[in-house]
Amino acid sequence: MRRKRNVKILATLGPASNTPETVRALFRAGADVFRINMSHTDADGLAARVAMIRAIEAEMGRPIGILADLQGPKLRVGVLEDGAVVLEKDTAFTFDLDPAPGNRGRVPLPHKEIFQILKPGMMLLVDDGKLRLEVESASAEAARVRVRVGGKLSNRKGVNVPDGVLPIPALTMKDRADLDAALNAGVDWIALSFVQRPEDVAEARKMIAGRAGVLAKIEKPAALTLLPEILEIADALMVARGDLGVELPLEQVPGRQKQIVRMARKAGKPVVVATQMLESMITNPVPTRAEASDVATAVFEGADAIMLSAESASGQYPVEAVTMMDRIAVEVEHDPHYRSIIDAQRAEPEENSAPDAIMAAARQVAETLDAAVIVSWTSSGSTGLRAARERPGVPIIALSPVTRTARRLALAWGLHCVVTEDAHDLDDLVDRACRLAFAEGFAQSGQRVVVTAGVPLGTPGATNMLRIAMAGTAGRGTFATD
Repeated sequence: MRRKRNVKILATLGPASNTPETVRALFRAGADVFRINMSHTDADGLAARVAMIRAIEAEMGRPIGILADLQGPKLRVGVLEDGAVVLEKDTAFTFDLDPAPGNRGRVPLPHKEIFQILKPGMMLLVDDGKLRLEVESASAEAARVRVRVGGKLSNRKGVNVPDGVLPIPALTMKDRADLDAALNAGVDWIALSFVQRPEDVAEARKMIAGRAGVLAKIEKPAALTLLPEILEIADALMVARGDLGVELPLEQVPGRQKQIVRMARKAGKPVVVATQMLESMITNPVPTRAEASDVATAVFEGADAIMLSAESASGQYPVEAVTMMDRIAVEVEHDPHYRSIIDAQRAEPEENSAPDAIMAAARQVAETLDAAVIVSWTSSGSTGLRAARERPGVPIIALSPVTRTARRLALAWGLHCVVTEDAHDLDDLVDRACRLAFAEGFAQSGQRVVVTAGVPLGTPGATNMLRIAMAGTAGRGTFATD
């Protein structure tokens, strides 16, 4: 199951993709990682889906990543007397903590934390930004707002506060229970919603304790102001364009997407571009031209993964959506301009370490000698991520004796992950790298293979060896550095 592209595809499971037959078809069509949205899944449903994916993984013989996406806090208005009210532009009304049903003059907003930060001039966005309300006055229990963009307001619609940092933790009680269930089920990544500050990621990371990777969803303006600090703690980022596009002016989202992708690439951490990538394929068998261009832009930027949400979870054409995303990505990566764009965006690593130098040299040697493939032995996953950060022009095989590591690396750009027993010694390491490069179809007998590893063997993050060998041979290396 060798992919013909480097960017990975993350597909969300849901009612339209909840059977082994459909999940198998999604994987065959190109899905590398499966997302389980905990907003719509309980612990039993999560465990069943993980078991289903693991059975297909065993059948296919290739590591498959699983991401559990925590719901995070949900800020919503209360209920209205008639179920809905039409708010006219330039009219005023009051939000308050009174749980009594609302009307045209007042609407319940059962979140005291919102009132704690409201000030005159701040904006409240309701129903994904369809309604825009400006705060005129505020107290600890109520706020007078004026309608700047009106429309219909109905029960339980969501509220966004783009102009402030809310005193609300990213993990609710539900999230904590879902997190325990996800870790017990053995998922590979935890996606953290409602990230506003580094402490939100640090709290989740402490609870996870290394049992899964921590992916911070960047969906709030507050997170953008602290992006370097958040990235330092997180294992990966997601450009969550849904809420980000609500809380930011829409014209700023493309630039912010590029900022997040490039910062993550420089740090050598996976970055996912998500939300509405092929939205029209929820109900149509083909996307719009603009959607195809949107997917292509993320691939040209060098994102590690591109994600499908409702398209594969509840849409009418889940397999077709993955197939289309795969086709677009393959076409982009074969475009004559692709390689020059990827190379132009390459940044020097933030640390000047020996492993970084080895992986930069591996890329240069592989491209100079026209090697068939780079083979990186990786126990913790750090060597594989360093190889992916280089975005080389040749394929990368990530060999790992740790199944959990291989599954987690399924999210990273360009890594073809293979689980194999640990090497016995240096000769065995090089020999097996050459044989697996041949067996996996990446190199023909006699072609050059660039091998990287850490010596002594089994030392996490200690990449310090580069060797050139020949595929299909017994590891006759011609160059090594320690």
